[in-house]
Order: sequence, then C-alpha cells, then structure tokens
Amino acid sequence: MGSRRVLVTGCSSGIGLSVAARLAKDELGRFKVVATMRDLEKRGALEKAAGDALNQTLEIKELDVCSEASIKECVNSLPDRRVDVLVNNAGVGMIGPLECQSTAAVKEIFDTNFFGLVRLVKEVLPDMKRRQSGHIVVMSSVMGIQGLLFNDVYSASKFAVEGFCESLAVQAMKFNIKTTLVEPGPVVTEFERKLYELAETMDLSKTDEETAKIFREMYLPYSKKIFTSLGQSPEEVSEQTFKLITTKDPPLRHQTNRLYTPMTALKHADPTGRLPLDTFYKMVFKHDRVFNATVEVLRLLRRNLGRK
Repeated sequence: MGSRRVLVTGCSSGIGLSVAARLAKDELGRFKVVATMRDLEKRGALEKAAGDALNQTLEIKELDVCSEASIKECVNSLPDRRVDVLVNNAGVGMIGPLECQSTAAVKEIFDTNFFGLVRLVKEVLPDMKRRQSGHIVVMSSVMGIQGLLFNDVYSASKFAVEGFCESLAVQAMKFNIKTTLVEPGPVVTEFERKLYELAETMDLSKTDEETAKIFREMYLPYSKKIFTSLGQSPEEVSEQTFKLITTKDPPLRHQTNRLYTPMTALKHADPTGRLPLDTFYKMVFKHDRVFNATVEVLRLLRRNLGRK
C-alpha cells in the first residue's frame, strides 16, 4: 500500500511537534508526514526533533487553520491532494473569569479550535470520500466532556469539537473513514506554561472582588497542583496517538490519562448533572482538605503507574 500521508497541524511545539516527529520516525516507515504551522519562523524546534527524518519522511509546510486560502494552498501542494490521515492539533487556550474576556477574544478561540477544524475537514473530506478511506484524528480534551471552573470558553470550544466529530463520524463510516477524538487531561507544555503565566497577571478589574479572589487564590494554585499530579508530557500523548493511528479499528474517543477517567465518569453516572456539579463544587469550595488529599492520592497512583 506504500506510505500513508499524514497532515498534522500546530507543529511548532507541544503535542503537534511530538506527534509529527513520532510518526516520521516510525520504525516500519509507514508514514510521510506533512507537519504544518502558521509561522514557519518557529520551525527550529521541529527540525531538531525530526533529526534525520527531516526532508525524508517529514516535510514542513505553512498552514493557518484560520484561513481557508492557506489550507487550500497547503493541500493543493500535495501530490494528488492526498491526505490519508488528518491530525487536527492546532488550538489556543483561554482561562479566567468570563467578564474579563472580550467577545472578540472569545470568537478567536472558536475560530481556531472549532472553525479551524471545520475548515480542514471540509477541505480533505471530499477526497477521502472519493477514495473510500481516511482517518480524521482530532486533538480534543477532557474539557470537551466535563466543563471546568474558569475554562468556560475553552471548554465550550471543545464541546463543539466533540459534537461536530460525533455527528460527522456516522456519515464518515459510510465511506470507510475513521474518526478519533484524542482527549488529554493536563499536558505540561510551553503553551500551558505561558497560558498560566498570563493568567497570573491578567486584569481582573471587570469582575467582582470575590470572583477575582477565587481565581487568584484558589483556582490558580489548585491548577498547579493538578498539573504536578496529573500532567502528562507531550511524548506520552503522542505515543498514544501514534497507536491510535496504527491500530486497525480505532475508537471514536480515547482519554490519554487514566487517572482523569473518574472525574469524567461522574458525568455519565448521573444524567441529571447534579453529581458532577455537586462534587466539583464541594471539592473547590467546601472541602479543601479533600481536594488536597485526592491530589496526593493521584500523585502516588501516577508514580506507581510509571514504574510498571
């Protein structure tokens, strides 16, 4: 069958970079990777990670998911426009009180995280249908399943991604096209570090004093604890993504972090929504000791799993 061509977006750093490098270095040589990014001046880290695979099984191209023209130009540059596997990874984050976010900034989140995916799929889906084969892999998030305090807009964008893919997957099956949502929990990347650095100095003047205090004195310290206890590396996520792409029958959804599963399971355990809502409320506002104890248990579990 020859090599499968994989188009990966958002490859300048983090998960996208790691996924592109992992596929390009496949021991069996099954992939030709087209690693894309909006700003080619940021290609240095990817070139270093690719090593000998650069310009062999991995090529770097410019692609801005917010521009239909950029997407079309990139896909048109490929032989026969063939994309066997699309890995939609490009995304941006947003945290903080809703009152402090401008409507324009909210629209930018959706333009990248949701409409960026829609633009890409619209471009490659018709060709996949004609070939009766393909795999659409989307980097989603556990926050596309369970909303999280002060992640209102980001979570909403990922909920949109989940609904879009779940709906599209039914039609795609008819054309032998697979759909997979990869759902990481916290991932320790430069992207996340910068996001939280900005959050610590953000202007909270548009919200009330109590909300600002909750964000600064509770949410941000708690988030740091969560990342320390549960955070995965981009390499961990990319290795699981690699296995999903190489498996014969990939699932629609795959959570990369087993330790996060109990938190998302709460939602399915009670269709009314009361159980997860009450649980998270009490963990954050009522039982600080319970939260800290839970985090410590998860830290120990992660350490033990790492030894296996």
